[in-house]
Amino acid sequence: MEVAGVSAPTVTVFITSSLNSFRSEKRYSRSLTVAELKCKLELVVGSPASCMELELYGADDKLYSKLDQEDALLGSYPVDDGCRIHVIDHSGVRLGEYEDVSRVEKFELSPEAYERRQNTVRSFMKRSKLGPYNEELQAQQEAKAAQRLSEEKAQASAISVGSRCEDSQISSQAIGSVSSMMSR
Repeated sequence: MEVAGVSAPTVTVFITSSLNSFRSEKRYSRSLTVAELKCKLELVVGSPASCMELELYGADDKLYSKLDQEDALLGSYPVDDGCRIHVIDHSGVRLGEYEDVSRVEKFELSPEAYERRQNTVRSFMKRSKLGPYNEELQAQQEAKAAQRLSEEKAQASAISVGSRCEDSQISSQAIGSVSSMMSR
């Protein structure tokens, strides 16, 4: 009797790179060619496909093979769930170069310049009278808050100092059973 192995059409692998220190978990179709896989890996590791060298490691972190046949299918290699594909970059970029955000020039805009712009969320909200720019809604909310505060003050003034408090959740039966237990 002959047993034929059937593998899933997709495989979940970990991606590591010589460019960064983190690893990603991705799922790819076994029917991808190595060239197509490299194109997808460009978005993950930041290295151009033409500068990539791929190595396949098993779940035990042992090197299985190099993925060096551009037209070979990913499924033709011994890749399985939990394996790791390591991307070696030959473009000349240094390790961690894409991770250092302190070297990225940030776009900054003064509050006055932002206020002058017409295509901003703030200008849209002002034109549409939404959120804090809706004076009628703001007045209603302030009136509700003032009413709630006056009600709380009235309730607080009705409580005399030294009065006992009772939690409405506790029934008188529970209080009676507690006092009978304490008298024993």
